[in-house]
Amino acid sequence: MGEIEGTYRVLQTPGSRLGVQKTPGVSTLEPGQNLSTAMASLPAKTHERDLPIKIKLLDNTVEVLDIESKYYGQTLLTEVYKHLNLIESDYFGIEFQNIQSYWIWLEPMKPVIKQVRRPKTTMLRLAVKFFPPDPGQLQEEYTRYLFVLQIKRDLAEERLTCSDNTAALLVSHLLQSEIGDFDESEDREHLKTNQYLPNQERIEGKILEFHRKHVGQTPAESDFQVLEIARKLEMYGIRFHLASDREGTKINLAVSHMGVLVFQGNTKINTFNWSKVRKLSFKRKRFLIKLHPEVCGPYQDTLEFLLGSRDECKNFWKICVEYHTFFRLFDQPKPKAKAVFFTRGSSFRYSGRTQKQLVDYIKDSGMKKTPYERRHSKARASTCASNTNMLKQSVPFTEDLRTPGSPASAAAPFQSVHSSSTPPTVLPIFAETSPSSLGPQAPYTRIPEKNTAAPAEEVGRKLMQQPGSPMLQGLPVDHPQLSSLVLKSPLGLNPAFKVNLNAAGQGSSPLLSPVLSDAGGARIEEDDEMKRKRYPTDKAYFIAKEILATERTYLKDLEVITVWFRSAVIKENAMPEGLMTLLFSNIDPIYEFHRGFLKEIEQRLSLWEGKTNAHMKGDYQRIGDVMLRNMHTLKEFTSYLQKHDEVLTELEKATKRLKKLEVVYKEFELQKVCYLPFNTFLLKPIQRLLHYKLILGRLCKHYTAEHRDFADCRNALKEVVEMTSQLQHSLIRLENFQKLTELQHDLIGIDNLTAPGREFIREGCLYKLTKKGLQQRMFFLFSDMLLYTSKGVTGTNQFKIHGHLPLHGMLVEESENEWAVPHCFTIYSAQKTIVVAASTRLEMGKWMEDLNMAIEMAKKSEKSGMLLENSVCNRSNRSSDEVSLEQESEDDIHSSHSSLDRQSHHRANTTMHVCWYRNTSVSMTDHSVAVENQLSGYLLRKFKNSNGWQKLWVVFTNFCLFFYKTHQDDYPLASLPLLGYAVSSPVEADGIQKDYVFKLQFKSHVYFFRAESKYTFERWMEVIKRATSSPARSSLLLPKDEKDSHTD
Repeated sequence: MGEIEGTYRVLQTPGSRLGVQKTPGVSTLEPGQNLSTAMASLPAKTHERDLPIKIKLLDNTVEVLDIESKYYGQTLLTEVYKHLNLIESDYFGIEFQNIQSYWIWLEPMKPVIKQVRRPKTTMLRLAVKFFPPDPGQLQEEYTRYLFVLQIKRDLAEERLTCSDNTAALLVSHLLQSEIGDFDESEDREHLKTNQYLPNQERIEGKILEFHRKHVGQTPAESDFQVLEIARKLEMYGIRFHLASDREGTKINLAVSHMGVLVFQGNTKINTFNWSKVRKLSFKRKRFLIKLHPEVCGPYQDTLEFLLGSRDECKNFWKICVEYHTFFRLFDQPKPKAKAVFFTRGSSFRYSGRTQKQLVDYIKDSGMKKTPYERRHSKARASTCASNTNMLKQSVPFTEDLRTPGSPASAAAPFQSVHSSSTPPTVLPIFAETSPSSLGPQAPYTRIPEKNTAAPAEEVGRKLMQQPGSPMLQGLPVDHPQLSSLVLKSPLGLNPAFKVNLNAAGQGSSPLLSPVLSDAGGARIEEDDEMKRKRYPTDKAYFIAKEILATERTYLKDLEVITVWFRSAVIKENAMPEGLMTLLFSNIDPIYEFHRGFLKEIEQRLSLWEGKTNAHMKGDYQRIGDVMLRNMHTLKEFTSYLQKHDEVLTELEKATKRLKKLEVVYKEFELQKVCYLPFNTFLLKPIQRLLHYKLILGRLCKHYTAEHRDFADCRNALKEVVEMTSQLQHSLIRLENFQKLTELQHDLIGIDNLTAPGREFIREGCLYKLTKKGLQQRMFFLFSDMLLYTSKGVTGTNQFKIHGHLPLHGMLVEESENEWAVPHCFTIYSAQKTIVVAASTRLEMGKWMEDLNMAIEMAKKSEKSGMLLENSVCNRSNRSSDEVSLEQESEDDIHSSHSSLDRQSHHRANTTMHVCWYRNTSVSMTDHSVAVENQLSGYLLRKFKNSNGWQKLWVVFTNFCLFFYKTHQDDYPLASLPLLGYAVSSPVEADGIQKDYVFKLQFKSHVYFFRAESKYTFERWMEVIKRATSSPARSSLLLPKDEKDSHTD
């Protein structure tokens, strides 16, 4: 059999087994050493002649680095990263082809000449080594740009295989990033000279069609779109290693952030998650995966794969070790003790930073992002500049990574060898990267070193400041009329003010990030202050910005249906063809319309934000014309919206009838992307009309009748009011049906809750008197019955029905004095009598008022008895004259003590669960108010005991705040249910010295949020107050001093 040559025990992490002690892994470094000190302690290099090493960068530029013959891999890596000013360097590596022509990674802890057989003739290349599952995890825009270049390389090399449509879409975004807005003749010319795909002529028409839709998209936005599309592809970041299984079947092995993958052809047939793997090892050509016994039982716990050679097998094993350490461990691996007498097997371990260490380092440093130049980007100037909310992350700059001109890099100068015949890039010099000079283009221009740039800076500054300057007078920097001028000189506005940065002895790679100026370490707060001063302060601008922010969220909500749910049902072939057609033929046209609408709003806001000349701003500082035009078009979709009733009904029937669809539906609701109950998303198109109505109403109220935008806003409002009046009744019915179906899925012990005529009224927590005292119960009031339940002990955290009372003949009366229990009232019904207590007098008043109203409604209906008979299982036959003091079962005792920690298969932020844990209740009226009070936007968040502010994209809907890193993210990072929270302004004791800050508090939980303007601050306060404070219809029942009281 032979001995094991290399072994790696897969250490358990919180990602795989919760509660197990954290262990950081193993390293070959000596105790007390880190990577830098290890390299410094290496023997002094002899003065042997230098080796010229050629490295191809991601933009296909070839750099030549002269290194000493005993250089270690880490030294070469450091020089390359330093040359590029690359901060998030741990995602990258250098690869080369060995004699067998397969790619292997350069190891940091071994000399280069011991790894590369013929260093003088071998072409090394920089490449992405670790592909994170979400590009949002990349903190720096520059890193995302390099990732896009890697995607571009993978497309050209046919590593990233995908459908023609997807390939065309990816190339169209690359075109937008590199040459700017669509121009058919220039696009065709560019595609002739640049090969993005093999045989790309086949799909050239599709590429142009997609590119036409990206007008106004900045290079940074295009990069993000490329990464968003690529990460959803099965072949994203996949590098095949040819192998065969025990039966001799040819397969491909690969490794990713989640584990070891097995492919047959390009189809993934198996995934061994890191959580299932116990040990990885290899013996000669055999690669072995040992699984945990609970995964496969005591037998057949080791899987064996045969690779082409021992070297191939060892290479793949090393990659697996590095991937597991990088993505799964918290800390840099600790040193492994050296063997005294002999060693057995490979001692290879990953020596860099883990992803968590890297992300924490970037966040904690909190410095500004560094500008950089895009080698291929010669984008035509667009009327739509960079979106202000686009990924403005603060990025640090490490002290070790010095600039190419520093003494540290002088010993190993780079010489730039361009693979194309074009001359070296010549860049312009500007006085400063301020909005007045560069505007949105600032991040894409390399700032030169001070000693070479000072004279040109002075001249540039004088020219910028001259009022009669022919270059800038009466013309904005990014105005369309400048496009021809800009294109004549690659990045500058005037060819006279250019300087060649290729100084003697130092090459200039087009990927270089700039040198940081003295102001490079400014904090995020200063950035935001500058932006606040730069942007418009008119209230109408912030109202328009609210339209933009909420439209972005709305479009993401539609994608839950059109992209994610569609994918889930198609993959499992779970939905009948007729229902598929009914659902998607109604939602797809609406989705496509709103995509175009969002583009228009983004373009208008970009112009409004001051990126046009002063005398032209009036044309763009309005939103009414855009709203009127699109509201008029939206009227054509009213017929689609009227079919939503049928869609909801048919979908509910199908999930009851088809087990396969029911399983897919339930599994989809557990995915992160489905952050609300799924059928909630189906109501969004009609609810969005209400938002337009409210926002346009605010605009009309703000404007005077003489304002140029008033007439358009008023006419747009009339269009929306006409649509909402047609759909209002339908919306009320749909919201009720949606709530009933949601409860149907979450309650055990009831069938046909959605019976015709039944209306939902209130849900909430009350304490029921039993033989064991007061026990927590969840009550649900409908127009014909009252249900009470306890929290189930099932994995799905559903509620189990304990009792049901018909409303016919029911009587409710206060009984605090009789039972000596605060906020207590008695419910008499034909079946039984129960005593319940609310958490506050306010809650008791709400329940009693709604119960009495529902009893009156039930008297007018003769169907309630029949509905109850048909829908509720296991009816009790207690006599009506006794108070129900039921005996608790063992399950009930456990369920009443359930906590949020046990939520595993069901989201804990649904109103039902929040009411349970916060001892409160929510009525259908509250739900209707919450629909109107939805808001999105960027906020800065701060915890009570923290120092810094974190910028997050925040969505408020369904009584809950959802937090995202950026507005492009598909699912939230976290959520905060607000029922029970109080919103207020900070007091002096809180020590908050900033403007526009509001405070959220529930018991000892305190959060601070900071808005960008007075209007935005007031809007957040308003919507949170309205949606979390129930309409106190019952306040008339309360003593004056208790009207505003809330008890925890």
